[in-house]
Amino acid sequence: MRAIRTDEPLSRFGFTASRAVGNAVVRNRVRRRMREAARSLPVAPGWDIVFNSRVQASGASYAQIQDQMRTLLGRAELLEEPVA
Repeated sequence: MRAIRTDEPLSRFGFTASRAVGNAVVRNRVRRRMREAARSLPVAPGWDIVFNSRVQASGASYAQIQDQMRTLLGRAELLEEPVA
């Protein structure tokens, strides 16, 4: 994950999946899951955030991806509410 501060009132997301993750179907599935997980997380406004998927993401469930994204955002202190 990479993040950069902006002066925008909203946070924006980007998602990448290299060929190492799998074929086009697998890469698109991983990006769709990451996109949906990002919608459900309370991210502080004013950030541009890019998530780079890893090979292990191809076999991960939606819940696992969401937990990992929550952990990364929490470690970077980008969540509006504290991580439990």
